[in-house]
Amino acid sequence: MNEKLSFLRKQARTQRFTLGTPREFRVAPDGSRLLFLRSESGTDRRNSLWELDLASGEESKLVDAAVLLPGEEELPPEERARRERSRESAGGVVGYGVDDELRVAAFSLSSRLYTVNLITREVTELGEGAVVDPRPDPTGRHVAYVRDRRLRVVELATGADRALVEEDGEDLAWGLAEFIAAEEMGRARGYWWSPDGSCLLAERTDRGGVPRWTIADPADPGSAPNTVAYPAAGTANVAVSLSFLGLDGSRVDVERGDWEYLAAVHWSAGGPPLLAVQPRDQRRLEIHAVDPVDGSTTLLHTETDPDWVELVSGVPAWTRDGRLVRVSAADGDYRLMINDEPVTPAGLQVRSVLDVGDEVLFSASAEDPAQIHVYRTEGGEVVRLSTSDGVHVGGGTAEVAVLSSWSLDRTGPEVSVVRDSKPVATVGSYPVDPGIEPRPIRLTVGERGLRVALLLPTGYRPGDGKLPVLLDPYGGPHAQRVLCSRNAFLTSQWLADQGFAVLVADGRGTPGRGRDWEKAVAGELADVPLADQVDALQAVAAERDELDLGRVAIRGWSFGGYLSALAVLRRPDVFHAAVAGAPVTDWSLYDTHYTERYLGTPGENPESYQRNSLIAGAAELRRSLLIVHGLADDNVFVAHSLRLSAALLAAGRSHTFLPLVGTTHMSPQAEDVAENLMRVQVDWIKAALGMTGAD
Repeated sequence: MNEKLSFLRKQARTQRFTLGTPREFRVAPDGSRLLFLRSESGTDRRNSLWELDLASGEESKLVDAAVLLPGEEELPPEERARRERSRESAGGVVGYGVDDELRVAAFSLSSRLYTVNLITREVTELGEGAVVDPRPDPTGRHVAYVRDRRLRVVELATGADRALVEEDGEDLAWGLAEFIAAEEMGRARGYWWSPDGSCLLAERTDRGGVPRWTIADPADPGSAPNTVAYPAAGTANVAVSLSFLGLDGSRVDVERGDWEYLAAVHWSAGGPPLLAVQPRDQRRLEIHAVDPVDGSTTLLHTETDPDWVELVSGVPAWTRDGRLVRVSAADGDYRLMINDEPVTPAGLQVRSVLDVGDEVLFSASAEDPAQIHVYRTEGGEVVRLSTSDGVHVGGGTAEVAVLSSWSLDRTGPEVSVVRDSKPVATVGSYPVDPGIEPRPIRLTVGERGLRVALLLPTGYRPGDGKLPVLLDPYGGPHAQRVLCSRNAFLTSQWLADQGFAVLVADGRGTPGRGRDWEKAVAGELADVPLADQVDALQAVAAERDELDLGRVAIRGWSFGGYLSALAVLRRPDVFHAAVAGAPVTDWSLYDTHYTERYLGTPGENPESYQRNSLIAGAAELRRSLLIVHGLADDNVFVAHSLRLSAALLAAGRSHTFLPLVGTTHMSPQAEDVAENLMRVQVDWIKAALGMTGAD
């Protein structure tokens, strides 16, 4: 990056300094090779497929995305939706599938289907036409993929290509994960190969009963609106069923229980297919084994919770020798269970299961929730593979693990390969230097031990005077902001350098601290998170002289936007200005799985929806509020902000509304828009707090 760019433009150009870092690791069964995706540099958006020889340490490029696609990508609507759900903003090869022996890989690029022979390195284009989620079967003889919402299979030896099910109806789809699964349950797949490659377990979805919502582009009134099926709280979900589809043309439908949500599916040589399912209220999680011969199911395990049973990625699963792996929070801690026996100790909170083979690879947090480490099982014992403080993301297998290690000491990850718990290789990582160095002061405050990070302007010295305070939270379930990673605080440090004491706090509901901590927000998405932000602010101010409690602002996006608007509506005695980005203002407008988990349904608990609504309290606004929302958002629709704005206007409450043309729920990617949006926010906050303009 030769040209002189501002931090904000660098951040947008580098996709928050993630470009140039490797990801999506696959290890050969013999431990000789490692596959991964990485772009050429910290500013190149196009990922290519690479291989690392673990004996020599030599990297080589298997698929060059720039050669295959020198121009811009053309993506089908289903692929655009899949990337929006996964918050994927990169290009090139963004995902790939492999056979069990790592002899063939399949991927899509600009709607075209490709395979690469991982032995000869020959790349073959198999066809075009809106290809989504291609994956080889475990034996490497066929590749399945979705096109036009239908599941298809191509035989690699002959090129014969066919749909597995011919069924009319634009509301029907085979092999695609529905919106709720991808957005809220972490399940991006809609089909699963049998271990012998003879058939697939495929999801069939019917969105016919789901309400239709329309997204229009007011900036281009001549364009056609986009109509989507959106399951808002209290309304119908997509109807989901499963079938075994044989390559011989056979079909066996899976027995349908009383479940509403298909949370996870696992099929390996260790046992029959596993399903994790939940009823509508999510207070029960059942694990079933399925018989591929007749589609019958056998209940293996049930876990219940008076609030909801939390989903943990990577489970259920079989070990190679047929032991059932799951995660349970029945005793308050998220513990790894193998054949109903707890493997991890009390106090260690399992975050995700990364791989299950002979042993189990998983991530977890111990006493410090700001740190995430990678562990493996080894003969009944638990071994921590990551050795340094920080946030470690794992991949590969328990025997040959890949650790992407982030810390407060550097920008970007160090990526290492660990074989049998010992480092054996490194993977090149080339993120751009952001040009700023966050210096978060980590604190544990208040009677609840809230984890907080305080960031002060670069060069600030004791005695320089009190600083206006800017809270920069997410503050809601399933996400943390206070992490032992420098990259987590880059934007917060830039904000601090504009003249603020920036405070980032993780309250109740955030992960890493056990069941009771997470369930404290049940029915109380408003009061509990807001109380923790206020408590964190006041506790830090009692310890630190830098904070000026007479000038306090808050900003956030998504749940953080909701929390920001909530702050000025309900605690004007504490907060003097707020920037609310893409806020959920009326929970009856948000999706079923997320909202009903915490609040129940609007019909059964109308008072809960009223109590947690921003719109219901619009008349109470006494402080400055800036609302920002993307007009193309298909997750938190712009209707949320428009209805809040209308309620504020009806109550005579002055506020500012900033619409973002063409922007989805992901923050803007265009460099000029991303930079100017942040500067507009800073200028607005400074004016609202009586400060001078932004630099």
